[in-house]
Amino acid sequence: MGRERIGEGGMAGALHVPVLLREVLHFLAPRPGGRYLDGTVGLGGHSMALLEAAGGQAELIGLDRDSEALARARERLSVFPGARLANLRYSRFAEALAEAGWDGLDGALLDLGVSSLQLDDAERGFSFLADGPLDMRMGAADGVAPASSLVNRASFERLRELIGRLGEEPLCGRIARFIVNEREKQPFETTRQLAECVERAYPAKMRATARRHPATRTFQALRMAVNQELEELESFLTDIVAHIRPGGRIAVISFHSLEDRLVKRAFRDEEKGCLCPPRQPACTCGRVARLKVLTKKPVLPGEDECQANPRARSAKLRAAERLAPEVRQ
Repeated sequence: MGRERIGEGGMAGALHVPVLLREVLHFLAPRPGGRYLDGTVGLGGHSMALLEAAGGQAELIGLDRDSEALARARERLSVFPGARLANLRYSRFAEALAEAGWDGLDGALLDLGVSSLQLDDAERGFSFLADGPLDMRMGAADGVAPASSLVNRASFERLRELIGRLGEEPLCGRIARFIVNEREKQPFETTRQLAECVERAYPAKMRATARRHPATRTFQALRMAVNQELEELESFLTDIVAHIRPGGRIAVISFHSLEDRLVKRAFRDEEKGCLCPPRQPACTCGRVARLKVLTKKPVLPGEDECQANPRARSAKLRAAERLAPEVRQ
């Protein structure tokens, strides 16, 4: 999973590959004079393509929790006078709009998940393939506790629930029990400690036949919990529609079934408008449709893209267009 793949060796300045780039440009259709939000700017790949597609004549606000990624994006986008970046989590996008004096957006993009810059740096603690501190924070300045705090302090019930719900791990109870037993001997401090513990929790037969590392789902769950990823997405989806101008569009790329489900439901509810019970004779909620869904099913990357960037395989794109306000008689 990841927003942009770093090329050979993971070195800075290597090739950046934004996920579903053609599809993003198709749905957002950037134009000169438009104002756009990239809530997860990462290394700036999508933002650069959006600004280039608008002939460099659009304005864009790019947000990211990761100060290192933001610094690289700022350098990359410095050729565009209309680009401004801020070290903010995307749920706080309204603050950035207010700071810029913008009264609306013509398009908004989210590319969720962990970036290659984060995943490939062992010191960030996202990967179970390289040893590093058990951190997993997308932005250390966010004020959230590292993964080690969660792993060492959460109750068995809490760990089981998180690993089961966010990781969709069928052995969540067994893994949680192994973690609790192990931390009584020695607190977890590194990714290798945790990965080895989770691996031991898998029965030998399952380890032998597993298609991916046994710790994959557990690390995913802990990362999502540490960074409050579902809560961030829910907050954004609740607030963003009011800031999109009529005809403007929202595009969200997700990598997790729970994320995709949240986006699907939010877009569907905004397209439906009224949320009163079906048997109720008259509407009392007062809601009107504000979005037209452009993707009845999620758009998936093609085989060529998946071969070039294996982390794109689980990506799903959904898009919707803001409707003009309904005039009530």
